[in-house]
Amino acid sequence: MRGRMHFWMFFAVLFTVFTLCARASARPAAQSNVTVPAAKPPAEKPPVKAATEDPNYMIGAQDVLDISVWKEPELTLSVPVRPDGKISIPLLNDVQAAGLTPTQLAMRITTDLKKYVTNPQVTIIVTQINSQRIYILGEVSRAGAYPLLPQMTMLQALSSAGGFTQFANLKKIYMFRVEDGKQVKYPFNYKDVVNGKRPDENVILRAGDTIVVP
Repeated sequence: MRGRMHFWMFFAVLFTVFTLCARASARPAAQSNVTVPAAKPPAEKPPVKAATEDPNYMIGAQDVLDISVWKEPELTLSVPVRPDGKISIPLLNDVQAAGLTPTQLAMRITTDLKKYVTNPQVTIIVTQINSQRIYILGEVSRAGAYPLLPQMTMLQALSSAGGFTQFANLKKIYMFRVEDGKQVKYPFNYKDVVNGKRPDENVILRAGDTIVVP
C-alpha cells in the first residue's frame, strides 16, 4: 500500500515539475529596455572652398593652394606658397607657383608628374589669398594690412578695421592707388556712402590700395 502511495506521490511531483517547466518555456522573452544607437555613417570630408573663382587670378607668395591629383592620395595636399614663390611637392620637390594662374600651375605639375605617374590629372584651388593686400591707416581701431577679398569695396574694407576713433573725419576719407606709375587719390565720404548718396565712391579695391582715415 505504501509502495503505491509513494509511486503516486512521485508521479504527482514529476507532473508538477514538468508543467512548470513547460509554462516557463512558453513565456515570451522579456524585452530589453536598452536602446542600441544606430551606427553613424562615416563623416564626409567637407568640400574645399575656393577663395577666388577668377580663372585669371595670379598666384602670389603666402597664398595657400589645395593640390589634388586623382587617385594619388600621397600627392594630394594643401601647401603654402613660400616667399620665394615656390611650393614643395613630393616627387617634384620645388615648383614655381607665383606668377601663374591655378590652371597654368596645374598644367605644369601635370607635365612634370608624367615622369612618375601614368596619366596624372591635377586640380588646383586657391583656398587662401594672402599675397594681395590693402592697407588702412589713420583714425581706425586696427590700422594695418588686410587681405584683399574678391570684389571687396571701400565700405567693406573699413568695416574690417574695427571702426573709427572719436577723432576720425568721416567726410574726408581717401584712398591712394597707383595707376600707370602715378599715384591717384580717390575721395570717400563715409556718411554719404552709407546713406546712399554717393554710391560711386564705394569703389572695388585692388591689391596695394591704401585707405587713409584722417
